[in-house]
Amino acid sequence: MHKAVIVGTGPAGLTAAIYLARANMEPLVIEGPEPGGQLTLTTDVENFPGFPDGVLGPELMENMKKQALRFGATIERGWVKDIDFSERPYKLSTDTLGDIHAESVLISTGASAKLLGIPGESENMGRGVSTCATCDGFFFRGKKIVVIGGGDSAMEEATFLTKFASEVTVLHRRNELRASKIMQERARKNDKITWKLNYSPVEVVAENNKVSGIKVQDSDTGEEEIVETDGIFVAIGHRPNTDFLNGKIDMDDQGYIKVEPGTTNTNLPGVFACGDVQDFTYRQAITAAGTGCMAAMDCERFLEGNAFIDWSM
Repeated sequence: MHKAVIVGTGPAGLTAAIYLARANMEPLVIEGPEPGGQLTLTTDVENFPGFPDGVLGPELMENMKKQALRFGATIERGWVKDIDFSERPYKLSTDTLGDIHAESVLISTGASAKLLGIPGESENMGRGVSTCATCDGFFFRGKKIVVIGGGDSAMEEATFLTKFASEVTVLHRRNELRASKIMQERARKNDKITWKLNYSPVEVVAENNKVSGIKVQDSDTGEEEIVETDGIFVAIGHRPNTDFLNGKIDMDDQGYIKVEPGTTNTNLPGVFACGDVQDFTYRQAITAAGTGCMAAMDCERFLEGNAFIDWSM
């Protein structure tokens, strides 16, 4: 039995663990198969406050983990398969830890960027392949960049990257874009953006552990060519990691958990959501950490008014 169980790590879950541990709530953190979340795939993080020279993503996550452990959090590797929300204390079914009961649950399982699944993509993540323009755009100052996608996210990423890149090429497998009219117009008016429509990405090309191009295929003729580039930004959307909840909590049509505005409260008492699992707008390490703090404080207030277990026994 636990006062608070945090499902997922990353900046949100570990920040929540730090705050709850310092409040003597002895939180249990269940980290999934990718401890630390998306930041473990990021090499240099230069926009997290307090690190003027930048910090490696895995190092930042490891330091957060050490900080949570220092204050009394418990961190266990496991996979939550299902949560029974029918009554408190809630029951979490896991693959390796058995059934866990908790007075409150904080969900910080994040969101995963949708990937293309082509050769060379995952191997070169952080070596020229990225899924976050805000995170990594600065590293491509004066470079040539390819943005893959045809929706609003791709238009937004391409436009943002023109602040740094010498040239941004939007690559899309169809002749027509899916982006809203206003986003398309904004991108088309930008002189730094060029277009390669009706081409599908086939393979990421790299030399000396660094991206040098992307092989593409003409969707009509099937002919292949290599587009030279220093960086590839995949912008085909994100998917919140909420499948394990089996629709037992209020979500939007994309699967992001709904929270009450200005809080991390879900529609279930004692259940809170923080980080990218409930944020489809900002998706930054610092905003995730902020909502992790909020979730911990919301949880603490909830437990103060709704605790029903004598923890002194």
